[in-house]
Formats: sequence, structure tokens, C-alpha cells
Amino acid sequence: MVRIIGLLLGILFVALLPAAAQDDKVEVFGGYTYMRFRPGTDLNLNGWEASAQYKFRDWIGGVADFDGHYGSPSGVGTSVYSYLFGPQVSLPSRVSPFAHVLLGGAHFSAAGFGDSAFAMAIGGGIDTEIKQGISWRIIQGDYLLTRFGSQTQNNGRISTGVVFRF
Repeated sequence: MVRIIGLLLGILFVALLPAAAQDDKVEVFGGYTYMRFRPGTDLNLNGWEASAQYKFRDWIGGVADFDGHYGSPSGVGTSVYSYLFGPQVSLPSRVSPFAHVLLGGAHFSAAGFGDSAFAMAIGGGIDTEIKQGISWRIIQGDYLLTRFGSQTQNNGRISTGVVFRF
């Protein structure tokens, strides 16, 4: 069910991109991310994060957020992917703080075992404009909840990277 909702929200978001590009209301972020994943023992995972936002107003928009985290604790290849969607509010200025609540799913795999589950991120960050149309996401911090198996994992995610505005 979570995959179907995520797929439908993703299709809707992509369908809105051409209209958004004409009004300079699209933000695209890409960068490095670190996650403290807690499936039982704490794991340090590194990876990438990419997101796109369509701004309905200059202070609120809809975000599609995707990431991948990887590591090899004790020699076991581990990966965690998440796909999240939701609203984001921001203060439009040269230094722009933002906050979001995102819902969706996540997929965990290690040693040939895989599981998909519900995921939710609550967090925010600060972007600073480098030049018109390009900003640096100084920091983005999220509490990332996942529910693999019958357990709830309370994870932390920190990201940084480049934001392009169209």
C-alpha cells in the first residue's frame, strides 16, 4: 500500500514539474547524507540524498525525497533506501530555514535479506544562497522513523549539498 501511494505521489509530482519550471517554483537538491541506523545495534551509514520541491506559494511546497545509505558492519553489506513525500515550509530569504514532515516507505537489505516498511521523517535545515538560482544546504537534520519487522527504529539523518532553483 505504501509503495502504491508513493508511486502515485511521485507521478503527480513529476507531472507538475513542467508547469513549475515556467514559474521558478521548483527546487532540486542533491548531496551527501549520513544516517545513524538503529535496527538493534547502531550502524553508521553513508550515502546520497536527492529531493525535489514544487512551491505552491513562496513559503510552502510539496517535497519528494529519496535517499540511499550504505555500509558494511562486520563485513556484511547493508543498504537502506527511503522514499518520502510531504509538505515543507520555508522562510524565503537569502538564508532560508525550512521544516518538513514526510511520509512514505523504506527498504532495508543485508546479507541477502530484504524488507520494506513504513517510514516517516520530521526535520528541517538551512539553505544559503550562493548566487541566483544556486544555494548550499548547509545542514538538514531529520528524525527518521522506520518500522522493519515488528520493531520501530528511531534513526537520525544529516545531509548537506547543493540546491538548484528554477
